[in-house]
Amino acid sequence: MESDTTVRRIKQFGTQNCLTEDNNGSQDRCGNNGYSGDPKRKPEVSLYLLREGLAASLASVFILVLWALVHLSLQQLVIGKSTGEFNAVRARRHLEQITSVGPRPVGSPENEVLTVDYLLEQIENIRVETAAGAHQLTVDVQRPTGSFSIDFLGGFTSFYDRVTNVAVRLEPKGGAQHLMLANCHFDTVANSPGASDDAVSCAVMLEVLHSLANQSTPLRHGVIFLFNGAEENILQASHGFITQHPWAKQVRAFINLEAAGVGGKEVVFQTGPENPWLVQAYVHAAKHPFASVVGQEVFQSGIIPSDTDFRIYRDFGNIPGIDLAFIENGFIYHTKYDTADRILTDSIQRAGDNILAVLKYLVMSEKLADSSEYRHGNMVFFDLLGVVVVAYPARVGTILNYMVATATFFYLAKKASLPGNGGGRYVRDLAFATGVAVLSWFITLLSVLIVALLVTLLGRSMFWYNHFYASICLYGAASTGKMILVHTLAKNLYYGGVRLVELGDLYFDVSLLLWCCSLVWLTQRGLCSAYVPMLMVAFPLATKLLLAKEFKHRGASVKYSVLYLFGLALPYVHFMFLIWVVFEIFTPIMGRSGTEIPPEVVLASLVTLTTIFLSSFFLHFIYLVRSTKWILTGLGSVFIVMFLLVSCSFFFPYSSSPDSPRPKRVFLQHTTRTFHNLQGEVENRDSGLWINSFDYTGIQHVTPHIPELNDSVRTHCREDRPFCGYPWFLPVKFLSKKNWYLPAPEVSPSSPIEFSLLSKEETSWGTIKMTFSVKGPSHMSLYLMPHRGASLSTWSFGDGTPQFDLSGEYFVFYSHGLDAPTWTFWFEIQPPRDPDPSGPEGIISVAISSHYFFGKDQRTAQLEEILRRFPMWAFPSSWVSTYDMYRY
Repeated sequence: MESDTTVRRIKQFGTQNCLTEDNNGSQDRCGNNGYSGDPKRKPEVSLYLLREGLAASLASVFILVLWALVHLSLQQLVIGKSTGEFNAVRARRHLEQITSVGPRPVGSPENEVLTVDYLLEQIENIRVETAAGAHQLTVDVQRPTGSFSIDFLGGFTSFYDRVTNVAVRLEPKGGAQHLMLANCHFDTVANSPGASDDAVSCAVMLEVLHSLANQSTPLRHGVIFLFNGAEENILQASHGFITQHPWAKQVRAFINLEAAGVGGKEVVFQTGPENPWLVQAYVHAAKHPFASVVGQEVFQSGIIPSDTDFRIYRDFGNIPGIDLAFIENGFIYHTKYDTADRILTDSIQRAGDNILAVLKYLVMSEKLADSSEYRHGNMVFFDLLGVVVVAYPARVGTILNYMVATATFFYLAKKASLPGNGGGRYVRDLAFATGVAVLSWFITLLSVLIVALLVTLLGRSMFWYNHFYASICLYGAASTGKMILVHTLAKNLYYGGVRLVELGDLYFDVSLLLWCCSLVWLTQRGLCSAYVPMLMVAFPLATKLLLAKEFKHRGASVKYSVLYLFGLALPYVHFMFLIWVVFEIFTPIMGRSGTEIPPEVVLASLVTLTTIFLSSFFLHFIYLVRSTKWILTGLGSVFIVMFLLVSCSFFFPYSSSPDSPRPKRVFLQHTTRTFHNLQGEVENRDSGLWINSFDYTGIQHVTPHIPELNDSVRTHCREDRPFCGYPWFLPVKFLSKKNWYLPAPEVSPSSPIEFSLLSKEETSWGTIKMTFSVKGPSHMSLYLMPHRGASLSTWSFGDGTPQFDLSGEYFVFYSHGLDAPTWTFWFEIQPPRDPDPSGPEGIISVAISSHYFFGKDQRTAQLEEILRRFPMWAFPSSWVSTYDMYRY
């Protein structure tokens, strides 16, 4: 007698006779178990098959309930009662006071004077209040000058002069040899009040300082609270502290507080490098844990175009740390909508509770004194719906992963060794079914990408930006329908003579095998994220083994189906939380990722991959259901209706809703450009409004409001000019190649840039050394473009080695605080052996742009006039700039 799990191919004959309903009317019971072969040959037992409606209902309820649990956990900002050690109301007052001065770009009085004075006033109040206590408090205002190169945004060099750090040292009255560092930044990008990025972190740190300073029990170690005033200038102030401040040598570890969104929960998204004791400290101490090693490995892969001070402390200070950030509602990150009223007091409370508890734990820990002893190794860590954090050493994870993979191998090997599977029949069937599953992935992805391409060609890109679930209805319905269709065709056309219960069993094994392969691959690559496929293998395998008897004797009964889904609940709910994180991060990023990355392809791919992953253990049900006709009809109808609605522009990408704004980001610079020839004479000069759209839709939605802003004034890159001849604030021209230039009168800032060549001399080793001086506003960008055959050999920046960007040009980002002296720099260039007669004259083109981000020079009448014409759903960030180019 053959085993019930054996897959048999039998010549198709006759029709299938099934009772339409069992006693309770909830499912079909087929006397031949979906077997359509010889009717004279009776199957061993009479098994249940799922009715189509019941199968769809079970799957839908399962997904919806787990999605609701994920959202419920996200709304529970504070779990349980607060200890009362951290006062969120007082922290909120700090937040409101800091943001009340408005945007705080580096060099502005708001950043360098008003905010610094407020911080110093509050710190002095804490010092006076706790003077008789067990701790001493020392304040130092540092204004460092320095330079470094970084491979962020393709690679560039940064130079800063007299930026501001407010450092507060809290330690026992006898002093401390070892220090913990807590870091936030109070500066902002231009035109944003920066409540979440990063004023709320500084407000939290002030209150944590207040709480720790008032403790009656002396701390074992000291804490430095660093309020840094130049993070948005690409991590300058943190570099100034960690490389120049005398206290930095005593820092053993750090906590960095950041934001990539506005409010919500702060998530631990990277730790280390190595130093697993830091993760253990967070797991032990955090009151409201929220952490994922998956986020760490994704962030450190460079997929997300962002960076934090964590990188500076790690790379230049060689110290380990914990990086936390708010990630929700990234649509309004770095916009005028990032205001204090959008941050819930519970958000502040949970962040304060966590930071205070973790800092207290670390400064009382013996491990901080000699952290090098606990340095080696990584940690696998993740939280379950924000209730508890699971953490274990990576080496333990490796053992656990291979144990699960081995168990899977034995499970499959045992099936292959059953009497009815002789001659490798099961292995062949499993291999073929695996091929069908993988083929269904590629067909599904290709089909959905074709839909995304059609949406793009119709000019409806980013319809989901303000209507996220519309993308799920369109791309989700398409991917789910295509996946079910492929397997339905396989079931009816290829597996026509195979019992459906056996097919369901086989395709469960296929899902198990594919997840197990990913588990082994990720583990071999040393990635801690391998815990995800480990969960997706261990729980389904254990569930299947526990339900084996039920499935063998009754098939896909209601009891079996419900218990099967219950066994999948934990890995699936965690996986759906990770899916939420992915969409919460990447959906807003599409609104600021430039004009070159097609967002429909990105989002359609993410939705399709989500469908593929979530459907893995539901393939089991596709083959256990009698029919999928009505499921496919429903999904097809949803897809057609959504596609028609999208095609008819029913969904507009942007919104100015006060409760949930989805602004379109546009950068406007009123600029004057001047181009000099080799003799120093002006060969060209023009002025205009230079406009950059930072999403794929360009200006198609803006043109109806500002008709003269259309493709007739679109710019073209001049390859013979540094950075195309335009005043790029950062080296992101590769992200936004579509720009527009409206003619406008010249700008005349009250403090115009002063640029001069001080000396030009030939060195004894054959290079030409040029020395320059620059006097200008707080933000300037220097562009160096050696002509063909010439090359920079050394310069006065960073470590002396020129760092070029993606296109082979050199970008130097400059900023200064108050009372900065004239900027002097030099470089050496190797002349070409054979000058290019078709290229620009000379050996190098040097350009300098100035950016006026605050004060009376930031605005002009022309800027004000065009800003008034922008629709309410747009966020036009504007300033005045100049661009001057010289040939040498």
